[in-house]
Amino acid sequence: MTEEKRSTFREVASNRRAFHDYFIDEKYEAGMQLLGTEVKSLRGGRANLRDGYVRIAGNEAWLENVHISPYAQGNLMNHEPMRARKLLLHRQEIASLIGKVRQKGYTLIPLRVYFVRNKAKVEVGLARGKRQFDKREALAEADAKREMARALRRG
Repeated sequence: MTEEKRSTFREVASNRRAFHDYFIDEKYEAGMQLLGTEVKSLRGGRANLRDGYVRIAGNEAWLENVHISPYAQGNLMNHEPMRARKLLLHRQEIASLIGKVRQKGYTLIPLRVYFVRNKAKVEVGLARGKRQFDKREALAEADAKREMARALRRG
């Protein structure tokens, strides 16, 4: 990441569980169509991506099942926490994703929500589900890496 981007980048929420449950083949950055109170709530770090997914309907992509908590000072103008939010992607990207998602076993999931130059973005991953033995294998690999790092530190 460049120095300029690092200074204007701020992560709000990440979906760490997605890396455990899925193989992430490709990543896309998309804007989100948000209401004012949703932006204020995101700035406070109040989002949960755990069960979220992306649905493509027609030529539009929608972020579903992502919880953005109501803004505390929002009173009557507050938003619905679990509403569907439109993703802002280029038409070519959506067309490409339609073809990829139709393949067996692929889905689109949100990986993280962040701000870049005061604009809310979501990183969407093209994911394939892991089976139980894949998850065990990934955990064993992570343990082996950790052990090697410890051995190198000890000398």
